[in-house]
Amino acid sequence: MATAMLSPTDSEKISKLRSAVSGLNQISENEKSGFLSLVSRYLSGEAQHVEWSKIKTPTDEVVVPYESLALPPEDLEQTRKLLDKLVVLKLNGGLGTTMGCTGPKSVIEVRNGLTFLDLIVIQIETLNSKYGCNVPLVLMNSFNTHDDTLKIVGKYAKSNIDIHTFNQSQYPRLVVEDFSPLPCKGQAGRDGWYPPGHGDVFPSLMNSGKLDAFLAQGKEYVFVANSDNLGAVVDLKILNHLIQNKNEYCMEVTPKTLADVKGGTLISYEGKVQLLEIAQVPDEHVNEFKSIEKFKIFNTNNLWVNLNAIKRLVEADALKMEIIPNPKAIDGVKVLQLETAAGAAIRFFDKAIGVNVPRSRFLPVKATSDLLLVQSDLYTVADGFVIRNSARSNPANPIIELGPEFKKVNNFLSRFKSIPSIIGLDSLKVSGDVWFGAGIILKGKVSISAKSGVKLEIPDKAVLENKTINGPEDI
Repeated sequence: MATAMLSPTDSEKISKLRSAVSGLNQISENEKSGFLSLVSRYLSGEAQHVEWSKIKTPTDEVVVPYESLALPPEDLEQTRKLLDKLVVLKLNGGLGTTMGCTGPKSVIEVRNGLTFLDLIVIQIETLNSKYGCNVPLVLMNSFNTHDDTLKIVGKYAKSNIDIHTFNQSQYPRLVVEDFSPLPCKGQAGRDGWYPPGHGDVFPSLMNSGKLDAFLAQGKEYVFVANSDNLGAVVDLKILNHLIQNKNEYCMEVTPKTLADVKGGTLISYEGKVQLLEIAQVPDEHVNEFKSIEKFKIFNTNNLWVNLNAIKRLVEADALKMEIIPNPKAIDGVKVLQLETAAGAAIRFFDKAIGVNVPRSRFLPVKATSDLLLVQSDLYTVADGFVIRNSARSNPANPIIELGPEFKKVNNFLSRFKSIPSIIGLDSLKVSGDVWFGAGIILKGKVSISAKSGVKLEIPDKAVLENKTINGPEDI
C-alpha cells in the first residue's frame, strides 16, 4: 500500500495543527505525536481501497475451526505454566450512556447483584485458585471511565489477582470548519476530547510501561476483549494452539446471523488475512457483504496477541490501521473524531489466524434487550461464568425488541417485577407503556403493544404463547 503525499494545503493544515497541539498541556508528547500522525494519514487519503475481485474466502488453515483445536494439557502443572504466560485485558473505556448510565458500562449489574467487572474478577480468581497461576487483569480505561473505575477496583484489594489499569490516549476533537483542535476554541472541558477507538490499545499498553513489565514477568500473550462481552472468558484450547503454532495474533470469529450483518469479517487478501469492515465495502457490494452466504463469519473482538510482537510493531510505528472517521456535533459545532479498531491490526502480525468459535463466546450486552437475555432463565452463573441453560433446544437466542420506555436500565428494571421465563421464546416485541408482573412465562412469538396513553399491565404468573396483545382483553 503506497503512502500518499500531503498536498500543500494539507501540509499547511498539519503545520497549523502542530503548533496548536503543542500548546495543549493536558496531554503527553506521545499523545500529541500519535494524534498528529493519525490526522496526517487521514489527510493524505491513505484510505485502503479493497479490490472486490481480489477477496478470497479464508481456508481452514487461516480461520481454524474451534473443534479442530487440540485439547490443552490435562496435567495441572502444564496448565499452570500455560496460564502463567497470559494477561487478560478488558477494554473498559466505554460509558453506559446508551443504557442511561453515567459511569463505566462495566459496573452495570448483570445477575444477582454482580456487575460485568465482578464476574470478570470472579472468573480470573477461579482460574488462579484452581491452577495456582497468576493471571493478571488489566483494564484499559479512557479519561471518561478512569476515576470511577479506580474507586470500584479498590473493592477487589483482597482478591488473588493483580489488577492493573491504564488509560488509552486522549485526543482533541477536530473542528471541521478550520481543522483546529476543539480545546483551543475554549472547549477545554471533557467535550473537547475523545478516546481514539480500541485500536489504540497497542501503543497505549506500550506507553503505559505495562507491556515491558509483563514481558519482564515472562508473559507472552494478552487476551483482549470488550468488558461487556460476557462470553469472552479465558480459553485454554486457543491459548495452547497459539503457543504451539507461534501465531502472533488470533481473532475469534463466529457464524453470522441476521443480527450481525454489519459486523466486520475476515478475508484472505493478497496472501494475507485481514479484517473487512462495512465502511470499506464499495456501495454496489454492501448487500453482498451483508449476506450470510458469502461472508459467513464476523469478528467478536475477542483477540489474542503476542506481547513481543506488539512491542516490535509499535516501536517500528508499523500499525497503520484503517482510519474510521466519526463525525459529531458538540454544542452545534461540527467536529471529527478519527479512530482505529484493534481487529484491523491483524494484517500486520506474523502467522495471524482466526478461530471460528461457538456463539457462546459472543454474548455482548449493548442494550437492555441483551440485559433481559442474560438476566433471564436462559442463563445461569457459576464461578463468574455465564452459562447457557441446556433446557433450551434452539441454539439461537430469542430476538427481543423493547420500546424506548425500556431503553434506560433503571426504567427497564422498574418495569419488571421479575424477569420472565424465556426458555421457550422465539421473539418478543414490546412497545408503549407496558409493565410486567412476577413469574410470567413467554413462549413462541409474543408481541405486546400498549395503545398511546394507556398503561398495560401483564399480570403475575401469566403464560403468553404465540400471542399478540394490544390491550388487557387480549391477555
